[in-house]
Amino acid sequence: MDAVTDPRADRALYRICTLTGRIDDPREALKAILTVAIETLGAFSGSISLLNPDTGKLEIDVHQGLFNDTDEVSLRLGQGITGWVAFHGRPQLVRDVADDARYISIRKEVRSEMAAPMVEAGGQILGVINLDGDRIGAFNDADLALLIRICDEATAVMRRLWQLRHLSGKARQLESLITIGQSLVGKLEQQGLFDTITRDARVITNTRACAFYLYDASRQTLRLISLTNSVIIPLPEPDLPAASCLVAATIHTRKQVEFINIQSPEFLDVVDLPRDPALRSMLAAPVLYENEVIGVLAVFTDRVHRFNNDEKRLVAALASLGAVALQNSRLYSRVFQSEESLRKNEQLTTLGLLAAEIAHEIRNPLTVIKLLFGYLDLDFPADDPRRTDVRVISEKLDQLEAIVSRVLNFAKAPSSLHSRWTLADMVSDTIVLIRLKLAQHKIQLRFDPPPRPLVVDVHKGQIQQVLLNLLINSTQAMNDGGVITIRCSTEDRGGSRFALIDVTDNGRGIPEGLRAHIFDSFLSGRSDGTGLGLAIAKRIMLSHHGDINLLDSGPGGTTMRIALPLVA
Repeated sequence: MDAVTDPRADRALYRICTLTGRIDDPREALKAILTVAIETLGAFSGSISLLNPDTGKLEIDVHQGLFNDTDEVSLRLGQGITGWVAFHGRPQLVRDVADDARYISIRKEVRSEMAAPMVEAGGQILGVINLDGDRIGAFNDADLALLIRICDEATAVMRRLWQLRHLSGKARQLESLITIGQSLVGKLEQQGLFDTITRDARVITNTRACAFYLYDASRQTLRLISLTNSVIIPLPEPDLPAASCLVAATIHTRKQVEFINIQSPEFLDVVDLPRDPALRSMLAAPVLYENEVIGVLAVFTDRVHRFNNDEKRLVAALASLGAVALQNSRLYSRVFQSEESLRKNEQLTTLGLLAAEIAHEIRNPLTVIKLLFGYLDLDFPADDPRRTDVRVISEKLDQLEAIVSRVLNFAKAPSSLHSRWTLADMVSDTIVLIRLKLAQHKIQLRFDPPPRPLVVDVHKGQIQQVLLNLLINSTQAMNDGGVITIRCSTEDRGGSRFALIDVTDNGRGIPEGLRAHIFDSFLSGRSDGTGLGLAIAKRIMLSHHGDINLLDSGPGGTTMRIALPLVA
């Protein structure tokens, strides 16, 4: 009977082709395909074996009519009738298994056998469908031709199901990557960041363990900083020489490196591997930031495994997320250090201004005392002890005057530190200092540089301190994020040309009762404020022959204006 006209074909092929609309699980589909093949061709028993890409062997995935331990049977390519079919890619019909030397007996009742390969369009062998008969000559050429058609249809169905499962898995992985990325952004403490990376990477890659190695390029050392495993195992000693580490190959090549079996004898002396005898295969990916290796992310399986391209891309994506998150954490740390330094500078500036005020108040009465003492014209005989007292008092008055003068001179900004700067450059440099803090508070900053350069002669550090103070005040007025806008312009004042910097936010505004006093010392609208920032800013601007003022404030936001004389 010709397979094309075989009346059994249409029903069998229809039952198989409709599986994609009824079954999502590829293994359940294989069971259904085998059932159709056995029922249609009247087989005594049967199995479907798939080629394992890791081991290169045929492994029985589903079976009917065989013993339960058949699941553990695996064949090398070319071994047995099934292995021969997989190796050569050609179907076989064996009317009497006793006459075929290739036959490997699994069940003694089997008398005949036929097998056909599951072949993809490109010629790649996916597996073999094998059917057994309980009598000699149970199958004929028409049966084999129909089995070949069943294999072809089964291959197409399984390919679609595997693709759907693959796409579903990719969608879940993408969703997981987005979730991981979002969680890593908020991790500022580095050890917590490392532990989160390894934990999430182990889950999304479905591996036994994941490790993060931190690389110190200056010292050429590696440290296993985090290890997430299914069991608790000790970490290797810190600061391992990179030359003695297996993952150093990743650092040198800046590419992923795969090791099939790290339990092989040649890996016994490697110092950086986790001490878990269950670990088998390892994939290590460099953690790169701006083409510099800052660490290594490694995943470990509990079986010998060849990582495919999708798995490698996934680990590379995780390593990239780790690099960005780590750099983000380091930059945040620098921002917080800069902010702490700014607070200390503010305190020192306040102390200096306070000392100057005290010295200024002392100098006036001291001058009067010195003048009056001189007018007394106290002249005692050489042998009179009061003569020595007069000399000592005069010396101490001179000493007090010198101390007061030094304090006043110290409080002044040295003119040698003044230099010419363009307003746009100063503002841009200040924005760089605070950009991460703004991002943390979900605040957008818009800066419109002036159409032409505006040059001022200033102490750059002090003007930046004023700008930073205004920007930090704005962030603290916008708890739920917002927008800060900086605009530059010019204005004529009393025959002089001034540069203006307007800093506008859309925060909650300054309470009306505080607006007239915001530049007073020790006045603050916050419980944690010192009330010194704007007072210091005012004094700095006045020392530069400029000014700072509140231009506008209300529920819709606040605008502060800085004015500096332009260089003629």
